[in-house]
Amino acid sequence: MKILDNIKKNTIFLLLVTGIILYIVLKDDFNGIVTVMSNIDIRYVLVAIIFYFLSVFLKGFANYLIINDKSKINLKEAVKHNMIAHFFNGVTPFSTGGQPMEIYMNTEHNIPIAKATNQTVQSFIFYQISLVICGAFAVTYNFIFHIFPKVKLLQHLVLLGFFINIIVAIILLLISSSKTITTKISSLVIIILKKLKIQYNEKEIHKKFDDYHKGFQELKKRKYLTVTGISLNIASLLCLYIVPLYLLYGMGDFTSLSIVDTITASAYVYVIGAFVPIPGASGGIEYGFTQFYGNFLNIKTTFALLIIWRFITYYLGIIIGGLLFSLEKKVKK
Repeated sequence: MKILDNIKKNTIFLLLVTGIILYIVLKDDFNGIVTVMSNIDIRYVLVAIIFYFLSVFLKGFANYLIINDKSKINLKEAVKHNMIAHFFNGVTPFSTGGQPMEIYMNTEHNIPIAKATNQTVQSFIFYQISLVICGAFAVTYNFIFHIFPKVKLLQHLVLLGFFINIIVAIILLLISSSKTITTKISSLVIIILKKLKIQYNEKEIHKKFDDYHKGFQELKKRKYLTVTGISLNIASLLCLYIVPLYLLYGMGDFTSLSIVDTITASAYVYVIGAFVPIPGASGGIEYGFTQFYGNFLNIKTTFALLIIWRFITYYLGIIIGGLLFSLEKKVKK
């Protein structure tokens, strides 16, 4: 697979970017930041890690319900696939590697490729709707309480990202309505790509949109799954979003952030990360984190929190996902 050929190159680049980010973060107060990190209460770090893995589990559970074939993929396998997908999303630009790998892993478990593709499509639909719901909450909360007065430019980028997510959700709903509209939208995308002189495969684009249409038709028959899948994805996002709060508790600060402030700040950070074409949104997501959480915390605490948070929510997942993928390859051999 082409994606496998690019992993080494992307990983080396990612390590280089990580080194640069760590240098920028630590260069002005290395001792102070390390002291804050070394004095953190490990019990709260473990709680933060539990919330991260709960996020992974809930997303995997939603995928397990979509596949709905216990004889081929059990819950443990579905969660493992989600962890491996995290690895491939983490080492590819714009997190594009996870979906093809999920399809591949499902077919390796004798799931027909049409059903495997359908599972990935439905999972994306659930995630996108959940992202819009959480984003709407965060934008509304900040609009009412103005908790980010110092970061006007980033606020505007978040609003742009939020509206882009809404547009994507609207397009998905239009695709669900009829095959004719699906064909028109895919043709419009091809026209836009031609105007922008971007290389594309016309058959692949039409097939992709057709897959989304079929996925929606399936969901219309499984309304309970739709409600459950969206609810699980929202819960998964919320578990991910509150990780910084427990790390801050571990630093002995129980007053600077509320749960709602943390969810809002995290939602904003991840939207900013969506604009960065580097694997893991490295650089952009760290900048967004320091700007949004810096509204509540001093610089030393913000940087210490950033390093531990980023390791738990990104690098830890990459390490575990990569190991699981390596073990799976060895078992197959």
